[in-house]
Amino acid sequence: MNTKAVITPRERVNLALEHKTPDRTPVDFLAVPEIWEGLIKRSSVQIRKNGTNSYFDAVWEQLLRKFQVDCRVVSYDQFCSPPASVLIPDAKIDWYGALSRSTPNRMWRQLTPDGQIYDIWGRHFKIVDNPSGSYEELASFPLNSFSTISEIKNFAWPEPDWWDFSGVTDLLNLLGEDNQYHIRYRIGSVFEVAWQLREMVTFFEDLATNPSIPAYIMERLTDIYVEITHRFLSEAGERIDMVYFYDDVATQNSLMISKKMWEKYIKPCHARIIEVAKKHNKKVMYHCDGAIHPLIPELIDMGIDVLNPVQADAKDMEPNKLKAEFGDLLSFHGGIDYNDPQKLDHRLR
Repeated sequence: MNTKAVITPRERVNLALEHKTPDRTPVDFLAVPEIWEGLIKRSSVQIRKNGTNSYFDAVWEQLLRKFQVDCRVVSYDQFCSPPASVLIPDAKIDWYGALSRSTPNRMWRQLTPDGQIYDIWGRHFKIVDNPSGSYEELASFPLNSFSTISEIKNFAWPEPDWWDFSGVTDLLNLLGEDNQYHIRYRIGSVFEVAWQLREMVTFFEDLATNPSIPAYIMERLTDIYVEITHRFLSEAGERIDMVYFYDDVATQNSLMISKKMWEKYIKPCHARIIEVAKKHNKKVMYHCDGAIHPLIPELIDMGIDVLNPVQADAKDMEPNKLKAEFGDLLSFHGGIDYNDPQKLDHRLR
């Protein structure tokens, strides 16, 4: 007779985060829309249309349940509600068309009649087609022409009141009234959004020659993230398990900027985000592609609990090495290298 207790997906993930062995490896799933749609075509999930007030794609959520995925993500850009006075004339709000959507969540975008795309921060995108699909490419940089902080202060920065979290409880109930899934709250990035508003070359030159401008942009973004994260977590309470944010600060072989520069300009912003999560007793996941090994000890000291994605073919990011050095202090989320079929076959056996 099998008397082994059945654990919930949430319990499974939490056991792993406590460095204990659950009944199986927890499963998470994120993918570009082409993958989601391809899986739906090959599966038996029932196709249903979303209601006009839906917070997520019900069909994509069905797919997660079909594949017994343990984790769910809710995101700040599901709750955007800016005043009509700041919207682009004749633009429409497009909740589900963003090609950067990787979860069932809706994602706030403005779509102009001529096909231009803008997000809540004012980033400007266009769609670029390629042989394997399409992607969003930055089309312009709204802060690029500004030469003073005064000009940047007068940019149309979002206000925390542009987010309406009154629907948080309803959303969490739709994801499961019995709290069976491990749910993390996704907020955006500081460094990435900042340079995407300013333009990468200009932003990096500023860091070296006029750092007050990039510092102001990142601090302004952080002020907003901290406030809306506090508001969200206050509304969601114990239903949320983790806060998740991201900033790619590394390349395949090294950091994008010096460690000293990271410590001076980026680390304080990240520390503020981590602080608000910890005040609400939440674990924290941080995403960074590339060779981030030199920063890992400081990330741990800052309070990071989970590192994503573990780019296994980047310098010093081999999973065995990371496990040996940091495995008792940090959990690792994801990381399969598809570049070498033999290596992939070895890992799956």
